[in-house]
Amino acid sequence: IDFIDMKDPEHRRQVLRALEKAMEKDYAKTSITGVSELGLVEMTRKRTRESLEHVLCETCKYCSGRGTLKSPETVCYEIFREILREARAYESDRLMVLASQEVVDRLLDEESANVADLEEFIGKAIQFQVEAIYTQEQFDVVLL
Repeated sequence: IDFIDMKDPEHRRQVLRALEKAMEKDYAKTSITGVSELGLVEMTRKRTRESLEHVLCETCKYCSGRGTLKSPETVCYEIFREILREARAYESDRLMVLASQEVVDRLLDEESANVADLEEFIGKAIQFQVEAIYTQEQFDVVLL
C-alpha cells in the first residue's frame, strides 16, 4: 500500500492503526508491517479459498498451463535432434516426420537446406506428413 506522499509520522501512525483496526474484523489471518522509509506498507492475507482463475478455468491442452508454446523453429530443431538419435540407434532406409502444418511448412521452406544437410549426413531420405490433430509442439519420427 502506497503512502509515499504522507510526510507526517503521526499521520502515518494513525493510518496504520486504522488499517490494523479494520483488518481485525477480517476472518482471514492478515499481517501488516509498519510504514517503510519510502512510505510503503506491506500487507499479506491468508487465502481462504481457491482463486477465481482456478475455479473458472482449466489447464490449456496445448501448453499444459505454461502459457506459451514452442515456436515452429524450436520444434524443427527438436525434430533434427530426434532424427539424429533415431538414425544412430536403428537401421532403416527412410524416416518420416509427422508434425503440425506450421512445423512441416517450416521444414519444407526455411529449414529445407538444413533438412538436405541432415539427409546427407545420416544417409537416409526424410519425408514429412502433416498430422492435423497434432499441436504445434507434437511430432513423431517414424522409421520406414
